[in-house]
Amino acid sequence: MSDHQPQLDQVLRVVHDVLGAEVAGICLHGSAVLGGLRPDSDLDVFVVARQRMTDRERRNLLQGLLWISGRGARSGEPARPVELIVVAQGDVRPWRYPPRCEFLYGEWLREEFERGEVPAPAVMPDLAPLITMVLLGDTPLFGPPPARLLDPVPHEDLRRAIVAGVPELLADLASDTRNVLLTLARVWTTLATGTVTSKDAAASWALDRLPDRHRPVLARARSRYLGGRESLADPADSVGARSESWDGEMPEVRAHVDVVVRAIEQLAGRDGH
Repeated sequence: MSDHQPQLDQVLRVVHDVLGAEVAGICLHGSAVLGGLRPDSDLDVFVVARQRMTDRERRNLLQGLLWISGRGARSGEPARPVELIVVAQGDVRPWRYPPRCEFLYGEWLREEFERGEVPAPAVMPDLAPLITMVLLGDTPLFGPPPARLLDPVPHEDLRRAIVAGVPELLADLASDTRNVLLTLARVWTTLATGTVTSKDAAASWALDRLPDRHRPVLARARSRYLGGRESLADPADSVGARSESWDGEMPEVRAHVDVVVRAIEQLAGRDGH
C-alpha cells in the first residue's frame, strides 16, 4: 500500500458519504500519476457527479475535507494537502468551453473556508488542463476509466485555458515564486508540444531552451520541488505549505519570467491569438 492510500481512502469515504449514488467516478491525477508525488505535492482528486450539487452537499463535503487535508487532518499522522474538484457530468460532456466547476477544495483556501466561506459553482477555464491530465493519468479510484466519463479537450481550448491563466499566475509571483516558475514552464511546454507533463519534466524541457543566464532560478525551483537538500532545510517546503517567496532574488526571477512569458506570447500569437 502506498503511503498516501489511507488518506485517499478517507477522501473517498467523505465523497461517498456526501454524494452517495450521485458519484459517477473518482479519479486521481496530478503528480501522483504524472511522475510521482514530491515532498509537498497535493493529492489531486477529480470527482464526476451525475448531477449538480446542493448547498447542503457543498457544506458537508467542505467540512469533511477540512478534517482530512493538510494541517487540519485529525488522523494524528502527517497528511498531504488535498485538492478536490467536483464537476457535474452534464456540464463537461459533451465538452464545452468555458466549463463549469461545481466544487473546488484546496488547502491554500483553508483560511477562507474556516471563516465560513463555502465553495461555490463557477466557470473555470482551468478545468481544460485538469481534465486533460485526468484523461492522461487514467487512474480511476472509483468507477470506470475517465475516458468513459469525460470527453477529450480540444487542443485549442486547452491552449486558450492555459494562456488565460497567465495573468493570475504573474500576480502570485512574489508570494508563490516556486510554483509560479514551474507552472509557467509547464504552460510554455504545453503550448510548444501539445502535451501536459509533470512540473519537473516541463522545467527540464524549458531549461534546455533558456539562455544560460536565465536558467538558475528555474533549476533551483525544480530542485526544491523534487525535494533536494535545500528544500529539506527550508520550513517553507514542508508538506502542506503552498507558498514560497524568494524576496532576495526577485530581480533574477523577474528577468527569467519575462523571457518565458515572451515565449508563451509568441506561441499564442503564432496560433492566431
